[in-house]
Amino acid sequence: MLKIKSKIWIESNNGILLSEGRVQLLKMIDETGSLNKASKALKISYQKAWRLIDEVSKTTKQPIIETKIGGAKGGGTILTPYGKSLISIYETINKDCWQFLDEQLKKHALC
Repeated sequence: MLKIKSKIWIESNNGILLSEGRVQLLKMIDETGSLNKASKALKISYQKAWRLIDEVSKTTKQPIIETKIGGAKGGGTILTPYGKSLISIYETINKDCWQFLDEQLKKHALC
């Protein structure tokens, strides 16, 4: 069985808004409540994680994360509702794209 493989990303004039890696980071922030914990879980440096979030934030019109100032346990990072919506939007577009590519492949007899 043949499959088309492709990576999807969404970019603007300001740069990349969303990609698989950026969405994984957003999901991990949502899961862990911390940019630091998310970066460790994904095995990327905190600086790289912060840069990726900063690049997405500069491309969007709404905040994607909020930082919490904590007490004894420290602070944390949470996704805004808009940040969560970006995950859903990206995943829907990605799924639709894969379905389209599979349909296109079925139209052509390659083997």
